[in-house]
Amino acid sequence: MNETKKMRSISRNISRSQIAGLFSAFLLFDILVTCMALCGWCYFQETAGGREFQLSTPRRFELAQEREIPKETKAAIEHTAWHSSLPFESTLSRVRYFYEDETGKERPVYAGRYLIFIWQCLLLLFAMQLLTLLFDMLGGAKKARKQLAPLYEMTKRAQELTDEAAFDEEKFHHLEDAISQISPTGPDARLHTGDSELLGLEQAVNSLLDRMRQSYQQQARFVSDASHELRTPIAVIQGYANLLDRWGKEDEQILEESIRAIKSESDHMKKLVEQLLFLARGDSGKTRLVMEKVSLVNLMKEVLDESVLIDPKHHYILKNEEDDLLITGDSSMIKQAARILVDNAAKYTPEGGDILLRTGRNEKGHSFFLVQDEGIGISPDDTPHIFERFFRSDPARSRESGGTGLGLSIAKWIIDRHGGYFQVLSREGIGTRITVCFPS
Repeated sequence: MNETKKMRSISRNISRSQIAGLFSAFLLFDILVTCMALCGWCYFQETAGGREFQLSTPRRFELAQEREIPKETKAAIEHTAWHSSLPFESTLSRVRYFYEDETGKERPVYAGRYLIFIWQCLLLLFAMQLLTLLFDMLGGAKKARKQLAPLYEMTKRAQELTDEAAFDEEKFHHLEDAISQISPTGPDARLHTGDSELLGLEQAVNSLLDRMRQSYQQQARFVSDASHELRTPIAVIQGYANLLDRWGKEDEQILEESIRAIKSESDHMKKLVEQLLFLARGDSGKTRLVMEKVSLVNLMKEVLDESVLIDPKHHYILKNEEDDLLITGDSSMIKQAARILVDNAAKYTPEGGDILLRTGRNEKGHSFFLVQDEGIGISPDDTPHIFERFFRSDPARSRESGGTGLGLSIAKWIIDRHGGYFQVLSREGIGTRITVCFPS
């Protein structure tokens, strides 16, 4: 009962606030309409006969004596006024308006007839506005209660759910004991209370544990792989440094070999660290993409020109199915992904082999570019894993070519951020074709 009274009180307050706002709007509207009507009448009076309107012209209103009003003006005013003799009509009928003409002479104009007409219109407007306010006063509270009813029902239902969800002390202790026995990194860590009322909570917690466990395993594997990749060049550099320390000062051949190896391994380690930093910034959300209209045709032409200049040992071919293909994305990032695919194709394609670049649209209407090589190919078992970090289908061969196992992971990160996807087709001994598609 108290809640119903409270709701009615709130509805009345909302209704009063709406009526007050409506009254203020009506009052402001009436004042603006009256001012515009008076200004318009003054303007037409002063410009009658071709005269020019001047803002600096002196003007004034005054009340004339009854005997000063000409008979014809009185007759016109009486004809305009209602027979019911509305309030203020006698006063308005005596209003005169004075303004100076171009000669400086003050001209009087009786404004009573026009002012009475404005007053009559305002009274009609007042009556309509009053009826509107009355209707709002009578039905406003009811309308407000109707609008508040869903919110009231939702609040009531929430209170009921809160009452229904009130667990006794024994269930809280039971839940606390079950949670305390969970090990997030354990292989079989699950929350199980045996209480049907806590089944939804159990499923949510177990799902969270699965995601935490998977994230932990991925992080541990990533750290292990990164450590392994960094340990190899460091060991090589350390070995050649010891070799230089022992015999390099006197043996020029050892000196030259050691310098060459140290430079190679340091370049490899620098590339690896840069790629690790790129992925770390991307995972933490610090990498920002500059989205703009990008022409895939022009972008692949740039990749082709750079590849021909850098790698004269392979034959590069570009085929465009359309004159221009526009997508929205970060041109430098997409170009980096394309360069990674082209570099991989060059690593595994014999010298003199063809590397095909192509742009177009697939059967779904999605814009794409692809890179196809004549390399060693990828086995069916390895194909699903090629975008995993530090994965190599042939570790020894990748090591010889200077690969880090992160290039395709970076390419996938870039394409994923653009909403794109990969299509991989590979046959061992024949070659590999990787297509990058961008949905419209």
